[in-house]
Amino acid sequence: MSLIKWSNYFEPFDNFDKYFDGLPATVNQQSGLVPAIDIYEKENSLIVETALPGVDPKNVEISVEGGLLTISGSTERKTEIDEKDYYRKEIRQGQFRRQISLPQGIDESDAKAAFKGGILTIELKKKEATKPKKISIEVKKEDK
Repeated sequence: MSLIKWSNYFEPFDNFDKYFDGLPATVNQQSGLVPAIDIYEKENSLIVETALPGVDPKNVEISVEGGLLTISGSTERKTEIDEKDYYRKEIRQGQFRRQISLPQGIDESDAKAAFKGGILTIELKKKEATKPKKISIEVKKEDK
């Protein structure tokens, strides 16, 4: 099998996204890289996992506020290969951002994050279920 040199037929559009950088966030929410996520539930917590291969954990920011989990950061490849020498170029680099609406009952103040083997794992504890308050009924004797 012989390799065919990669040709970027879409080169005139490579910087197209830059025209939208100044738009409000509601319009430009999905710009940049959007990492895939897995969300699952354990007994007392909600787990969010995302694969961030090659990303330095120092370049990742995580915030939880108002029922919204935000994961953002940047990735860059330092390489000496001239742009013209690529046969294929699919690995993206740049800014990434992902926002996830959290279900009710999550304790936003008790979140933990770990990074191992290129996988970012965020554990969000569930709030303890509020127990219903028992109200006793006082039985009064009727006056005749």
